[in-house]
Amino acid sequence: MSLVNLLRKTCRKTFFTTPSHARRFFIYHKLRNLYKYDISETEAYNPQEALSKAQERVAKIYGTKSTNFLLNGSTSGIIASVLTCVSAGDKVLIWQDAHPCHANALKLAGAIPVYYNLEIDKDFGVPLAVKPEAIENTLKKEKVKAVIVTSPTYEGIVSDIPAIKSLCEKYGAYLIVDEAHGALYPFSDNLPQSAVKIADFTVQSLHKTAGGLNPTALLHCNCELDTSEALKLISTTSPSYPLLASIEANITYLNSKRGRKNLENIISTIQSLKGACPNCQFSGDDVTKILVKHPKYTGYELSEILFEKYSIEDEKTNEKSTMLLCGIGTSEKSLNQLFNALRHIK
Repeated sequence: MSLVNLLRKTCRKTFFTTPSHARRFFIYHKLRNLYKYDISETEAYNPQEALSKAQERVAKIYGTKSTNFLLNGSTSGIIASVLTCVSAGDKVLIWQDAHPCHANALKLAGAIPVYYNLEIDKDFGVPLAVKPEAIENTLKKEKVKAVIVTSPTYEGIVSDIPAIKSLCEKYGAYLIVDEAHGALYPFSDNLPQSAVKIADFTVQSLHKTAGGLNPTALLHCNCELDTSEALKLISTTSPSYPLLASIEANITYLNSKRGRKNLENIISTIQSLKGACPNCQFSGDDVTKILVKHPKYTGYELSEILFEKYSIEDEKTNEKSTMLLCGIGTSEKSLNQLFNALRHIK
């Protein structure tokens, strides 16, 4: 039985267990249905078995050795990956300006950070891809146990993960890819290649682009190591089964004909609208991250115009450009609103 069906199951037992709202006491009435599906590990439900089977089914979809559902975002996946493959005193190669969870994971593991920097695109003001030769230069000098790469970056810049993985194998290091912003990649050939079948560990945030609820995410493992003990160290023993079921439903949708068709429609709409917007420049490897600059405005000015005049809020802005994030829930109406605004900005 799937997690989704398990939560739909009618159970006439009388519970003297957690959760104490007993699925009938709705303190916040707008979440009435969530309360109804909020269960614990009881004999009447036995959700652990359903969760285990759901994760196995999802691993088959992604083609990984194992995939774990996460309820504390990609942060917990990065930390679990590091704790799984790194010991105290080991060196780990990380980006100087990476998400704070990378450095925090090393602190928890007692590992030693070795840093690399990324070049900045002068035209758009965003970090460029990781250069494999820069990684190799460090691996030649330092005995590194693991390498953490952020790909895609926040702005949709993708690194050459196969090349970096080859270097990690050559020098005996594990590769952890923070693919938090690339959760849609496995479901379209018109998006960059996902790291899930390449890296030793890949972490994805479903809530960033793939339509998931905050803070649902995935940890994919493709090596001989087992992440379960590390996950136990950092995970609650009282997980939210409605959120876990939402992960299962989320991936089922993305992998369905309907989900894939929706994604392709979003991609093709963005591509065609970009072509009809000659007064702006676009960049990036991921079409769902609309990285745009206007010849007459800074990124901050463009952001302010979009917000104040057109009621459009961007995801991230710098001095040179603005990035507007699209996901599986982005509508054609919203995209038309955005590109009409961009075309009319003088």
